[in-house]
Amino acid sequence: MGGPVGEIAWFEGGAERRAQWRSESGWPAPKKVVVADDTMNADTAYRLALDGTALLWRGDFQNARQLLGALMRRVEHKSERARRAKAGKAALAQPSPTELFHRHRLQQLQRARTLAMLLIPFEPGHTIPLRRAPDVREACTEAYGQADAPYVASLRELLGVIGAHEWRRKGVRIAALDAAIHPWYGVFSPVRGEYVELVAQAPLPAGARLAFDIGAGTGVLSAVLARRGIARVVATDMDARALGCARENIARLGLASQVEVVEADLFPEGRAPLVVCNPPWLPGKPSSSIEYAIYDPDSRMLKGFLGGLAAHLDTGGEGWLILSDLAEHLGLRPREQLLGWIAAAGLEVVVRHDVRPSHGKASDPDDPLHAARAREVTSLWRLRARS
Repeated sequence: MGGPVGEIAWFEGGAERRAQWRSESGWPAPKKVVVADDTMNADTAYRLALDGTALLWRGDFQNARQLLGALMRRVEHKSERARRAKAGKAALAQPSPTELFHRHRLQQLQRARTLAMLLIPFEPGHTIPLRRAPDVREACTEAYGQADAPYVASLRELLGVIGAHEWRRKGVRIAALDAAIHPWYGVFSPVRGEYVELVAQAPLPAGARLAFDIGAGTGVLSAVLARRGIARVVATDMDARALGCARENIARLGLASQVEVVEADLFPEGRAPLVVCNPPWLPGKPSSSIEYAIYDPDSRMLKGFLGGLAAHLDTGGEGWLILSDLAEHLGLRPREQLLGWIAAAGLEVVVRHDVRPSHGKASDPDDPLHAARAREVTSLWRLRARS
């Protein structure tokens, strides 16, 4: 569970005050903090946030939400002006897909950092001492665990916690299971169903009674394999939230007798006729806990899975690598590099099953990465040890 990552200090009422600081993104506590309330207008708040000055809110909670919306509009307006300025220069120097990606990420980080400057105080037990504040105790306990001392967190993060609580409560319908998966805060939700369908439809190795699911996340792929008749699935993960989330989902689906969720760095002990892995699809450094499901620093998990797969496959067994080629279209990892890692690991490709994504961004021409997303293909690579 997420815990305090330091201490925040500010002056209020002529005295210095301190509290624990929480940030899922791992950002340090702001050095400059001013107390703000309903009398502060959006333009002043925006200038302060851009300057790196955090606003500790003491006014009405719902007014704080409105102010955050006003800050978002100003950030987006600034981003749109910058985009148009760059578009005007495009005829002279068209940026590469890689340059567009890095610009987009930098813009996202700058946007997130600015919007994170609006702070909310919390009392022990996750209560918010502001007028018209909602009861967020259950949502914050799910995300953070118990809170025995006052702390401060950004309003934007709190809204993410509340949203995740609703996802967890309602669940995400998975057609392949004819049931819902309930993601926890900080665990990537299986909203992109194409990769789940690939695992649901690919032919199983003959006689496969055991499977390993590497990097289980919500446990959705383990559940699909169990529903397909795999007698025993061993699911691994290193993240405490993912482990708890997968166990809860497996139990909720009535599959606890088939699926065992264990803490392990990639592989469990032993060998299996089927080993499945859906690693993060983009090489890069995550900027928050949820991004560990998207960005794989130096392709560590991908290379680790490929490098260790042959040693964990039964004779004649298969490893299923589920991977998008978006990184290739963005110039972050060429196909030749992936094929080289497969060959170097003593593996060969049996066959590849491809599907085109159907999520909204794939067909959104206004998305900054539309050119790459429009060409994206998600694949299930069936691999085996080279004889």
